[in-house]
Amino acid sequence: MIRNLIGSEWRLPAQDVSSLPVFNPATAEVIEQVPLSDGREVDAAVRAAAESFQTWSRTAVMDRVRLMFRFKAVLEDSFEELAALVTRHHGKTLDEARGEVRRGIEVVDFACGAPTLLQGRTLRDVSAGVDQDLYRYPVGVCAGIPPFNFPVMIPLWMFPLAVVAGNTFILKPSERTPLGGARLAELFLEAGFPPGVLNVVHGAAGAVDALIEHRGISAISFVGSAPVAQHVYTEAAARGKRVQALGGAKNHIVVMPDADPAVAVPAILNSAFGNAGERCLSGSVAVAVGGAADALLDPLRDAAAKMVVGPGDQPGVQVGPLIRAEHRDRVASFVERGVAEGAELVVD
Repeated sequence: MIRNLIGSEWRLPAQDVSSLPVFNPATAEVIEQVPLSDGREVDAAVRAAAESFQTWSRTAVMDRVRLMFRFKAVLEDSFEELAALVTRHHGKTLDEARGEVRRGIEVVDFACGAPTLLQGRTLRDVSAGVDQDLYRYPVGVCAGIPPFNFPVMIPLWMFPLAVVAGNTFILKPSERTPLGGARLAELFLEAGFPPGVLNVVHGAAGAVDALIEHRGISAISFVGSAPVAQHVYTEAAARGKRVQALGGAKNHIVVMPDADPAVAVPAILNSAFGNAGERCLSGSVAVAVGGAADALLDPLRDAAAKMVVGPGDQPGVQVGPLIRAEHRDRVASFVERGVAEGAELVVD
């Protein structure tokens, strides 16, 4: 079973805590068990993070940045390992996984610019006898709740910037794809960060609610579905926390009459089927304006029919599996409903 990271200790939760299987979506093989931690583990992580905050927030920014540069180097050394891990327990193709890891490392690179990012500002004589000074202070213990579809990239969008600014952090990875966050935490410690700066608590809705309700957490960042984003925002904000809550989207592709099909077709396919459609920026609807459909439909159908579906770690595969069988069934139900309502199915 995957362990939580509390301070310096990788530990299992209490024996009465249940768990869920972690699958390889391409084979349905169970590769790990993830604990459904509750408020007890969240409280332990908050106490570890709060204790570490006392010294970490007073650590010179240049010292924090030096550690962040080390972390970036460790990530680069582990690049292919991280990409393979993403493919193994999420399912996306290796090329897509490499792109995910690269985008995550780019944010770590950005975090290395903290001495500039954290600069204050002084304005003299903004009014008669009045100067204005701006200072930036860490807010305290922060928490991050990333989604299942980018188990490495989105955690790297969250905790590096928070910790380089002097905060400490609790990461609650998705229970469907928890291995990415766990491995990032191992590499984070390998880079030399002090214990308690980053903590990891695995779990599902119970752990999320415990993070929202805990008085020791000052800020929460969430990425996931719109209903849960609304829940996190409403409940956390009501408790005085700073909240960043990002939900899903419905993205339309508009093809104008003068569009070049040689450009439009791959753009539509990459948007709709990249990451097997499991991303918030996937093209959901393509609207052909005027006579654009006449030149678009046949090449789009032919290109879609040629796309290679299979395990993400196999060469030449363009579309990997969906994360779970229930996700596949849900997508299939959308197709069936569309046909029942009069849509023409041109590629099955």
